[in-house]
Amino acid sequence: MKIRTITIAFVLLLTLLLGACQSEEQSSSPVLLRVDGREVSLAQFRHSFSKSLPAGQKLSEEERKELESSFLVQIIDRELALAQADRMGLKVTAAEHEKAIEETRREYPSGTFETMLRDRGTNLLDWSNDLKKDLLMEKVVNRAVYAQLQVTAEEIQSYYEANREQFNRPDQVRARQIVVSTEEEGQKVLGLLRQGEPFAEVAKRYSLSPDAEAGGDLGFFARGEMPVEFEKAVFNLAVGRLSDLVKSEYGYHVFLVEEERKAAKLTLDDVRQEIRETLLAEKKEKEYQTWLRELRSQATIEMDWSLLK
Repeated sequence: MKIRTITIAFVLLLTLLLGACQSEEQSSSPVLLRVDGREVSLAQFRHSFSKSLPAGQKLSEEERKELESSFLVQIIDRELALAQADRMGLKVTAAEHEKAIEETRREYPSGTFETMLRDRGTNLLDWSNDLKKDLLMEKVVNRAVYAQLQVTAEEIQSYYEANREQFNRPDQVRARQIVVSTEEEGQKVLGLLRQGEPFAEVAKRYSLSPDAEAGGDLGFFARGEMPVEFEKAVFNLAVGRLSDLVKSEYGYHVFLVEEERKAAKLTLDDVRQEIRETLLAEKKEKEYQTWLRELRSQATIEMDWSLLK
């Protein structure tokens, strides 16, 4: 048996053992929410909510209540979808779970996956459980919402004709960034990059920005689309060069320019796939929200608001 296979099997075994301990601990916690028979305890909610906050973030009581309310809506929507998955008889198989674990761990260099979990205030058990729920969410939404969605050639043509100016593309750059909270951390990151460490891997390990999971990839952007500090840095960099530390209200940044695109007038053939993806994303979001509204209207939702006071 290969070492990777042993590791994955051990992860799943550990998840089951720790899950039993955690279930016993959370069984004493009062039920905060019931959605179509699925229960979320106050302890589970508090635990999930704390993981959703950036490490070290200080909140006022008013800010915390507002974020808790928003997060609670997300939890309700998740439970509605998972309840629908139960009704449809959908499951995440052990093979699917193992594959997702392996694919995710493969994205991180040796030893850095565990560091990422610690930095984000989570552990192997919670990450594995969350991953399984994410996979089931993806499966039920794909099956119940997205499966029949299509974008026709006529829709693509109409969109192009109605948005011709949008396809007069200005000069653009594609860049990556790493964001840290202090100048000292920024200098450390710069040192690693100058020693030849891959930018994407360093971004995954150290960056505080939401794009860290994508290796800090900001995609293509033109002047006027990013904060002024970003533009001054990236539009004066040659492709493949690192910026110095750039200070902004978000922290300290390091940028890498990966590609430049000159201004151009794009034809329909140039942007056909881009338009298809845009229209499909719009349809997916619209249908997803419609689906959630239908689930909410048919669901039995019980909430003990007194527990959040």
